[in-house]
Amino acid sequence: MKGGSSLSFRLRSYGAALIFVQLAGCGERDASTNDVAAPAVAAPPPAPLQAPKREGKLVLAFGDSLYAGYGVAQGESFPAELEKALNKAGVAATVHNGGVSGDTTAAGRQRLAFTLDGLPRKPDLVVLGLGGNDMLRGLPVKETEANLRAMLDELRKRNIPLILTGMLAAPNMGRDYADRFNALYPALAKEYGAGLYPFFLDGVVTDAALMLPDRIHPNAAGIDRVVERMAPIVAERLRAGG
Repeated sequence: MKGGSSLSFRLRSYGAALIFVQLAGCGERDASTNDVAAPAVAAPPPAPLQAPKREGKLVLAFGDSLYAGYGVAQGESFPAELEKALNKAGVAATVHNGGVSGDTTAAGRQRLAFTLDGLPRKPDLVVLGLGGNDMLRGLPVKETEANLRAMLDELRKRNIPLILTGMLAAPNMGRDYADRFNALYPALAKEYGAGLYPFFLDGVVTDAALMLPDRIHPNAAGIDRVVERMAPIVAERLRAGG
């Protein structure tokens, strides 16, 4: 998806984003991986005529509670559902859940290198979504930008492609703050040549049936809606080699 969002998109989302200021954080649950151990079975006989299985893509979904799967079952989190959607679309992929509830961009900056080093290999793609908690806490946009830049620099140094998922400021944060915060993600995506999904909760946050009672986090159906919109973008990036 190309960087930036239309004025109508932003105005439509401002009202929806108002509910974000009701809470100053995004939960306390830590992330966990979505790997499921296969049951022990006897090894099948050799099949020399069968083509060797190709190694799938590795994606790191690195974010806060919106990625970690706050309030839903482990298998219903955004990374878990994205993995299912990619495989259903014919893109063999494993999506590692690197979401930690409550993370600000500063916290993400501190743990990004450690998370990358802990993966079995360099990921083919990172989907990065942080900054919502910065906005909820009213942290200076300059600090959010500096932290996001540090993470993007780390990914660039490692030559890891990126899709950035943006957030929008609640309107009662003030016009000046909202203008600077909302412009941050499109500008960084353009500068770093990253893919951009402008607003992670687009088409979800305005529908109570897709949100948890806290009106901040999507429920399982809401996550499915996000994945429905994002999976084709991720798949296209993976097919293009990141």
